[in-house]
Amino acid sequence: MIRVLSAGHVNWDVTLRVDELPEPDGESRIRAQSSGGGGSAANTAVALSSLDIDAGVLGSVGDDEHGQLVRDELDQRGVDLSALREIEGGTTAVKYLLIATNGTVAVLGNDGCNEAVGPADIDPARLDGIDHLHLTSQRPATARRLAELARAGDGTVSFDPGRRLPHRDFSGALSLADLVFCNDREASVVGELEPELRADCTLVVKQGSEGALALAGEEEYHHRGFGVDPVDTSGAGDAFAAGFLTEWLDGDDVNRCLAVGNACGALAAEQQGARTTPTREAVERLLDGNSRPTRG
Repeated sequence: MIRVLSAGHVNWDVTLRVDELPEPDGESRIRAQSSGGGGSAANTAVALSSLDIDAGVLGSVGDDEHGQLVRDELDQRGVDLSALREIEGGTTAVKYLLIATNGTVAVLGNDGCNEAVGPADIDPARLDGIDHLHLTSQRPATARRLAELARAGDGTVSFDPGRRLPHRDFSGALSLADLVFCNDREASVVGELEPELRADCTLVVKQGSEGALALAGEEEYHHRGFGVDPVDTSGAGDAFAAGFLTEWLDGDDVNRCLAVGNACGALAAEQQGARTTPTREAVERLLDGNSRPTRG
């Protein structure tokens, strides 16, 4: 039985490791190249599975070689693929990640058939019995329909719209979310949409090396994060969301959720590739001896 269904982008990533991200009209040396699965929905599902949460992914891939590679990898990671749609004749989305020596990331890509799932394509039965729906970037109408179905089945909803938030009208899905994840840049956009948010919605702001902030009603919480030397920050935000959700679904307080989210994000930043597999044991080792979150 799927406990968390993660919906949105499922990609194939080509990673180029460079000395530094090039400026406009600039050039940078490629030090290494690799490829593997990516996409926020799939990344989060993999991290949840690694944390012993039964997770599935809802999205779309092509019936090409990259699509088969993605399916095989997710299956090996223990992710339920019953809601992953394979598009006949479709091209799986490919993203090119430029990762500098300091861990910063730039992304180029094509969408392929990544957003082939529209509202009319959703089988409501796919959401039967789930405890939680985690939304990532996708068609706004699809995100809203999924959120409506989850709430109708007494499930909770989180939304991590990502870098496309300023360019798409996600107000429908945001209005149904119990948790909204964003980074500092996206937080200003979410702030403008605050009247659309549920009164009891918790806003979680990922702040990279500065940790994370959570706004829950009148309360403000902050965890300063962990001092790590980042190798690759792609997927770190998805690992953070997975860690936070793991504790939140078990009823732990916001302090604990932030601490575990930051631990998962830190562990992810020390690994190469967007598919990160934090474990509960590794998280607890990182938490031991570190200061706890503070309430603002």
